[in-house]
Amino acid sequence: MRAIEIEQPGPPDVLVLCDRPMPALKAGEVLIRVHAAGVNRPDVLQRLGKYPVPAGASDLPGLEVAGEIVEGDLAGSHFNKGDLVCALVQGGGYAEYCAAPLQQCLPVPTGLSALEAASLPETFFTVWSNVFDRSRLSGDDTLLVQGGSSGIGVSAIQIAAALGHRVFATAGSDDKCRACEALGAERGINYRSEDFAQVVKQLTSGKGVDVILDMVAGDYLAREIDCLADDGRLALIALLGGAKATLDFGQVLRRRLSISGSTLRPRSVGFKAAIAAQLQEKVWPLIECGKIRPVIFKTFPLAQAAQAHALMESSAHVGKIMLQVI
Repeated sequence: MRAIEIEQPGPPDVLVLCDRPMPALKAGEVLIRVHAAGVNRPDVLQRLGKYPVPAGASDLPGLEVAGEIVEGDLAGSHFNKGDLVCALVQGGGYAEYCAAPLQQCLPVPTGLSALEAASLPETFFTVWSNVFDRSRLSGDDTLLVQGGSSGIGVSAIQIAAALGHRVFATAGSDDKCRACEALGAERGINYRSEDFAQVVKQLTSGKGVDVILDMVAGDYLAREIDCLADDGRLALIALLGGAKATLDFGQVLRRRLSISGSTLRPRSVGFKAAIAAQLQEKVWPLIECGKIRPVIFKTFPLAQAAQAHALMESSAHVGKIMLQVI
């Protein structure tokens, strides 16, 4: 099969087209003929040598795919050979064929193409796990999404807004802020020209937000503590702004704040299967009725994965960057 491999850690041009053997299936896996794959920040980190591949995972980049099931033990499942599915995988998505745990496969939502479906798993699994499971966004809770125009951001905004929550989002330009608002954010906050903590406090009458989804960290953390409501929860999923910060832990104690961090890739199949079940029950119907839609900024052919990574690193996009395989 054709695939994209990382020759050595480095800039986008270390991504090269190659021939690889077909994936060997493990127990509980299916083989997917990949129609499309998503490009995500962890792929960039892996290419740079900053995101180790979990033991037993493919060294090929790519954490989400959609395509046709061509092989595997489907006994006891609702799937058949030939079904179109999208799947979260530990690696190997940048290829014509990819092995995926059956329990991490979801049907392509009615009305979506395989390309659109391939844009869903990585961000939707991450958002559900961190915002709804770990941070317990519920009831009339409010949410602040840092990096609202990213793939994670557009997913978090749409899911939370579709479920009835007030959502605020930061982005790096006025145009990106308006894009966040068009997707359901009540207010896009330009972090280059506005103090997001001050704006959030104003928008919530001084209370602050109940949950923050943060992929920045660094010097954002102190301001995030300031704009969390009492009993607020901060979900940290990336460190784009740096791994160290100085915090007022007095506030954490007095106001019963919670800070959690997580990475999804090394978690067990069982853990991810539970998220898949929640998504299919609670989010897939919202996609199928049009309340949530895929946001695809640009699609590249598989052989142009390097150009896709260059675009990702430029941060010029709103939403997902995709690779079309067939």
